[in-house]
Amino acid sequence: MLKKLMITFISLAILLGGVWYFIKHQSATSSQAGDKLKVVTTNSILEDMVKQVAGDKVTLYSIVPRGVDPHEYDPKPSDISATTQADLIFHNGLNLETGGSGWFKKLIKTAHKTDGEAVFAASTQVTPMYLTTNTAEQDPHAWLDLSNGIKYVRAITDVLKQKDSKNASYYQNRSEAYVAKLEQLDATAKEKFLDIPEAQRLLVTSEGAFKYFSKAYHVTPAYIWEINTESQGTPEQMVIVLAKIKASQVKALFVETSVSPKSMTQVSKETGIPITSKIFTDSLAKKGQTGDTYYDMMKWNLDKIHQGLSGGV
Repeated sequence: MLKKLMITFISLAILLGGVWYFIKHQSATSSQAGDKLKVVTTNSILEDMVKQVAGDKVTLYSIVPRGVDPHEYDPKPSDISATTQADLIFHNGLNLETGGSGWFKKLIKTAHKTDGEAVFAASTQVTPMYLTTNTAEQDPHAWLDLSNGIKYVRAITDVLKQKDSKNASYYQNRSEAYVAKLEQLDATAKEKFLDIPEAQRLLVTSEGAFKYFSKAYHVTPAYIWEINTESQGTPEQMVIVLAKIKASQVKALFVETSVSPKSMTQVSKETGIPITSKIFTDSLAKKGQTGDTYYDMMKWNLDKIHQGLSGGV
């Protein structure tokens, strides 16, 4: 009898020990998860930049789905919830999310978040360019110049280090490695297009998103409409872009992944010049596809635009 009681006691002790270990482990895991910064980004490009710097040290949520135009967006309940609970919110700024309907301003107001405390523009270190149809409005597409993308990364790193000082060295080390990779691609890109005759270096796109890109990489931008919140593909816009194409020796047209190809298809029919590739502007590719990171998106754009303008297939 005593032996049975001893066995029962030992078994119970083992069981209780196991339960206690499980509770303790679960508590520690929950505590660690709770310690992570909750970070929200407005689009997939910023999402990837934060991921490259922060790794698994933050919980990350991106608002505008991949492949969707961020100029105009209608936030969902899940976006409002994530933004309300967030420690940090990164947006592009430069008239991207605040243009048109001003959806981001409304979201931040609803979530009771304050600029400079929880809300930060990744473009804060960028020297802005302006829309040619409205010289008072900033052109938001600064990330399409890799040197500006690097400024975004550094701004994001500074904020993460400030808000999560215990992981500051981790963020800094990852940031430096990532910046070095982007710098190498940028240096190569700055020489890439100089082997193409200048008359062929006309970059024809639907939206006028490539001003920063064009200035950095020695091409001339031409487009149907200025920004995606405007009227798109009007007869007047088509006349202007067709005249620019006629005055050049351009060999390729391009259409962005986040816009309808309808207008550019019409330009192609009228000029006989092929659309040689889709390129990225306001969104990364869906996860698992080519172009699903900022680095890969920029490399794709550089390679495909160079190939098209040089007359390659």
